[in-house]
Amino acid sequence: MSSTDVVASEITDIESGLQELINRGYQFVHPRDKHGEVLAVVGVRVHDNVVDVVRLNAEDDVTATRMPGTEEDIFEPSKWLWRSRGEAAAVLTELLALPDERTPGALLTPAEARVKGRWVSGATGNSKWLAAG
Repeated sequence: MSSTDVVASEITDIESGLQELINRGYQFVHPRDKHGEVLAVVGVRVHDNVVDVVRLNAEDDVTATRMPGTEEDIFEPSKWLWRSRGEAAAVLTELLALPDERTPGALLTPAEARVKGRWVSGATGNSKWLAAG
């Protein structure tokens, strides 16, 4: 089964949805509280001139966002191009159905197309995206 076969059908479980995200190049971090307990599973993929972020808090509490690559804070974006919230299977199905390739000029202008930043690991096991100026 290819990646397009998975997208052609609805995601019915979190495991297959997460596996498809990994196949597409998402990298995951697991924010933790001060006691080391995992708060969420967060996947991030930077491609073309956008950043896709999915945050799984629980099976019925998932948020996915596509935002411009110039967004300063990918966890609390001030601007987004697409967003979905709800149950995991439904949100992952919508996220995986988004086109990977955009029509030139459809989402961002060339001036907005620069994605700059990197993940930095913290002492408590948390990771943070630092946007570069």
